[in-house]
Amino acid sequence: MQSRTPPPLIPLLTPLLTALTALAILLGLAVAAPTAHAAEDRRPPAVASAQSTVAAMQPGWNLGNTLDSTGSDETSWGNPRVTRELLRSIRAQGFNSVRIPVTWSQHQGAAPSYSIDPAYLARVREVVDWALAEGLYVLINVHHDSWQWVMNLPTQHDAVLARFTATWTQIANTFRGSSDRLLFESINEPFFEGSSGDAQNAQLLHELNTTFHGVVRRSGGNNASRILVLPTLRTNADQARLDELTATFTALNDPNLVATVHFYGFWPFSVNVAGYTRFDAETQQDLVNTFDRVHNAFTARGIPVIVGEYGLLGFDRHTGVIEQGEKLKFFEFLGNYARSRQLTTMLWDNGQHFNRTTLQWNDPSLFRQIRSSWTTASSTAATDQIFVRRGQTPAAATIALNLNGNTLSSLHHGSTQLVRGTDYTVSGDRLTITGPTLARLTASGAYGVNAVLSARFSRGVPWDLNVITYAPPTVRAASGTTNGLTIPTAFNGDQLATMEAVYSDGGFAGPHNWTSYKEFGAAFSPNYSGGEITLPAAFFAEVRDNSTVTLTFHFWSGTTVRYTLTRSGSTVTGTPA
Repeated sequence: MQSRTPPPLIPLLTPLLTALTALAILLGLAVAAPTAHAAEDRRPPAVASAQSTVAAMQPGWNLGNTLDSTGSDETSWGNPRVTRELLRSIRAQGFNSVRIPVTWSQHQGAAPSYSIDPAYLARVREVVDWALAEGLYVLINVHHDSWQWVMNLPTQHDAVLARFTATWTQIANTFRGSSDRLLFESINEPFFEGSSGDAQNAQLLHELNTTFHGVVRRSGGNNASRILVLPTLRTNADQARLDELTATFTALNDPNLVATVHFYGFWPFSVNVAGYTRFDAETQQDLVNTFDRVHNAFTARGIPVIVGEYGLLGFDRHTGVIEQGEKLKFFEFLGNYARSRQLTTMLWDNGQHFNRTTLQWNDPSLFRQIRSSWTTASSTAATDQIFVRRGQTPAAATIALNLNGNTLSSLHHGSTQLVRGTDYTVSGDRLTITGPTLARLTASGAYGVNAVLSARFSRGVPWDLNVITYAPPTVRAASGTTNGLTIPTAFNGDQLATMEAVYSDGGFAGPHNWTSYKEFGAAFSPNYSGGEITLPAAFFAEVRDNSTVTLTFHFWSGTTVRYTLTRSGSTVTGTPA
């Protein structure tokens, strides 16, 4: 328990120290973080409510691509109108909080009042009230306004600050009587164009956050003590960004403040580029380092943290950009490690995860893993795929298990429990499926998944192993233009992991020319049902004219297939190598 009674001199010095700290920030000077003792001495009892509130918000979910759309209506980005039934369903899935991103700019009038359309403000109020009535904590913000007009603060300072002030004045007045389970977030992923660099960016964000804080607090009612959420620059968790926000917290000296960052994973893995197809040690360490920095900067000092958005950036194109098992391992580790660092997480969902029409999960296995991670360390494995080559007698397959302190209880194929010692063996963290068992499971010879084995453990959710029959994929000659090339492909039960592109002189071709491995879904895309691999215009936009490029397709079975591209003007031809 922290000390709640400051030494006699602290109340006298606090206003002076706060003023000096704020001045230093505004001048772009470095501000040292307070010592743990000083933070304890200055922190009044109300900080416990911020900590307990943020803890009670775990886990959280984002109502993305809806009220934050930049069109004229909440349906303009493809999602249906929000219903109370949707929010009730989210609560039933085990979520305790919902972040409702809101973009205001297209619903605002001109200067100087910047009046928000009363009908839109009422609609936001209606959705918020529904969520509160369903027992959810709610977080609302100023969202895509960040890149529509707020980013112009360096070059249009007075106008932007006036609009920001007017926006939050109207929001604050609308919700001043709302439950204290409603939180406000100043601005989503803030950044600035035309600034002189890091020092000015820090000063400008400090100004925005303190302006927001003052407007809300002065509006009175429940806003006088409402929990307010402040972001780092771009909601980034680099140490410099954390230090800047720490200085703002010190200057404001308000116990009802919460820090927020976003996390979308180690970038190459998150978008599947540069050969980072697996949730490997480097990708895991990036997550550990990020959450440790945030914990040390804030939660270890009694300042709660909300990871306001998390997911994988590749999901922006398609959830299949990352292979299923690697995806599950990422979310399993993230949920558990965030819990160990006392970070409240809010899943980013733009409609691709929870279907807002059917009110069902599009990928139940993914949500099963995410939900388990909130309370339990489930076991995973090095892979969720066992490949058996068609026409060959299968050898035994050994898979490394990440037991997470658990033990393997049983292995099932559907409702049938396999026999330990006959169908499979276990040695330490190694599970081996015998050759005869694999032969039996793939006896049909059909390409693709022939069986799903469920490894069940002493706690947590099962880990599924897909037994796949395959033959080496083949590709055929094709012709097209730099607007796109479609390569006829017989996948033969296999799946594409990544693609390399190299010029005949050894240089790297295509986008991201610092690596031979191209970005999945951006530089190439497989279509399994259509039997083709597509190279879009974005790939050829960065391929030299009059050049020859060797493509190497890497498949999850370990098979590689080479293909030769020749570009001449806008004409492109391809042949198997």
